[in-house]
Amino acid sequence: MNITTAMTSVPKPAPGLLEAFRDAPTSIISDNLQRLPGAVGLRPFHRGGPLIGTAFTVKTRPGDNLAIHQALELVGPGDVIVVDGGGDETRALVGEIMKTIAQYRGAAGYVIDGAIRDAGAIAADDFPCFARAAIHRGPYKSGPGEINVPVSIGGSVIVPGDIVVGDEDGVVSFPPSVAQSLLEAVKAQIKREADTLVAIREGRYQGSYGKA
Repeated sequence: MNITTAMTSVPKPAPGLLEAFRDAPTSIISDNLQRLPGAVGLRPFHRGGPLIGTAFTVKTRPGDNLAIHQALELVGPGDVIVVDGGGDETRALVGEIMKTIAQYRGAAGYVIDGAIRDAGAIAADDFPCFARAAIHRGPYKSGPGEINVPVSIGGSVIVPGDIVVGDEDGVVSFPPSVAQSLLEAVKAQIKREADTLVAIREGRYQGSYGKA
């Protein structure tokens, strides 16, 4: 079956801009995106640590990973391999070998709207991997698929080159064009929330967190 590649690489924002989001909680990023975007139903399967990078997208037939194999020949440092597998949980799209290929090609991690396998090996590593489920059943490898086209991941549309952030709460994404203003808003909220926690511990809190 045919695999269509719209772009062989994706544009990258300034490295410093990406790093500035590394410690930003997805919950606070989401708050400052009007609480609208965000992949529903995905969770981390790796040992720990945040995900931050740019979306290198794959759209594939549910249960088929031929397009992901082809994408692995193209990914570069900092790419997050974002796979629209239709949310199918009956066959794994990625396992330990494909995790290791992505890792040694410099990719930043996987976000898979579908299932993985070799969950034990993935859980023993810090290489970020977000998915819906784990299952032993392997994939088909016959296609079709598309590389670097807009995809829907848990109801969230992700475009090639979008910034992708993941942590224990899940995955959120946004276009680089809003990154700088979003970063300022995120930093301000982090400070407000830290001040609120101090006020609670010191007995000074008067309900400000509950106000719109």
